Amino acid sequence: MASIYDFAAKTLQGKEVSLAAYRGKPMLIVNTASKCGFTPQYEGLEALYKAHQEKGLVVLGFPCNQFGAQEPGSEEEIGAFCEANYGVTFPMFAKIDVNGAGAHPLYGFLKQEQAGILGTRNIKWNFTKFLVNRDGKVVGRFAPTTKPADIEQAIAKVL
Repeated sequence: MASIYDFAAKTLQGKEVSLAAYRGKPMLIVNTASKCGFTPQYEGLEALYKAHQEKGLVVLGFPCNQFGAQEPGSEEEIGAFCEANYGVTFPMFAKIDVNGAGAHPLYGFLKQEQAGILGTRNIKWNFTKFLVNRDGKVVGRFAPTTKPADIEQAIAKVL
């Protein structure tokens, strides 16, 4: 059976990072976009990261252009946007697909582990959030409309 630690992804800078590097740390994994109505959630995600980083929480951002072409930029442009507009310091990865035949294997795993509303598997929009506990188990899935501050209690349980 696959584990979250079996997956790797490229950072915005093109470096391959294994999720095993985050073993023992709670993770909040989010598909992001720079031109979405939910883009201001970067601010809340950064606030969660800063508030809980010392306790081990890591937020991982995965830009995706599959929803309304709302992430059209290059990796360099995405990084510059996130830093300049929201002061993002949490790890950001290269643009990926989260649905369909070209979906990143990590997202295949996340969707299998934690279904959405009414048992749906596909990601519905940008800023869907998956919470992973210290043991690597996916323990929560939150809709794009769920503000980062509204998952503070769930995060507290995995810290």
